[in-house]
Amino acid sequence: MHPTLEQIQENIRRKTDNFFLIAGPCVLENETMGFEIAETIKGITDKLGIPYVFKSSYRKANRSRLDSFTGMGDEFALSVMQRIARQFDIPVLTDIHTHEEAFQAAHYVDVLQIPAFLCRQTDLLQAAAKTGKVVNIKKGQFLAPEAMQFAIEKVRHAGNPNIWATERGTTFGYGDLVVDFRGIPVMQHFDVPVILDVTHSLQKPNTTSGVTGGLPHLIETMAKAGIATGVDGLFIETHPEPAKAKSDGANMLPLDQLELLLEKLVRIRKAL
Repeated sequence: MHPTLEQIQENIRRKTDNFFLIAGPCVLENETMGFEIAETIKGITDKLGIPYVFKSSYRKANRSRLDSFTGMGDEFALSVMQRIARQFDIPVLTDIHTHEEAFQAAHYVDVLQIPAFLCRQTDLLQAAAKTGKVVNIKKGQFLAPEAMQFAIEKVRHAGNPNIWATERGTTFGYGDLVVDFRGIPVMQHFDVPVILDVTHSLQKPNTTSGVTGGLPHLIETMAKAGIATGVDGLFIETHPEPAKAKSDGANMLPLDQLELLLEKLVRIRKAL
């Protein structure tokens, strides 16, 4: 049986077993794709002993261009995520953007993710906390890791101790991101699991075309560095055909490359 969210949390607290994986497509493009990706990744992670959380956005609110794909309808997309969770017996995660969305999404998913640009929004953090769900806070591209203690405290103060923190790179100039791996132990010091968002850390934002670019050839390098640094979990967006993806295709990992990458990462984790 696949580990439950509670078992994943306990393994993190005890620093046992493997790293855990948050993975899936950037956005749910259609129902069939969501189920196929979840089934494929679950098969791989079960074989490798990696606890798995399915990730996808039910709606994309932060898009560069007005004509970008934003989703297939909130209630329908959320219901698809709920059915994925039930069919494959895995936790599911999605991001939210307003305090109203927190209560809507909480009826369907197990983990509510706070986007990096919104990590200081007090009403959003506290609304997510009050649902009782696990709250994954992405560190803002503009934020020092030390400052994440205040975002974490907002969730704790609302009565929810179930908090994850995610590193996803820091803005460097206008069109690049860098990961300062010193931030991982800094945020772990706040007594929360720390995740490395491998694929978003390799974005090339603010391109003149209005479509975010990326450096997918560095996914393996970034993931290996994260495991070596001691992250509790990895976040990897993946798609069967990234070139045809409706969001973030330029920095997603092709689904057929995931298993080999995870095999390498498990070996590194064991060596540590």
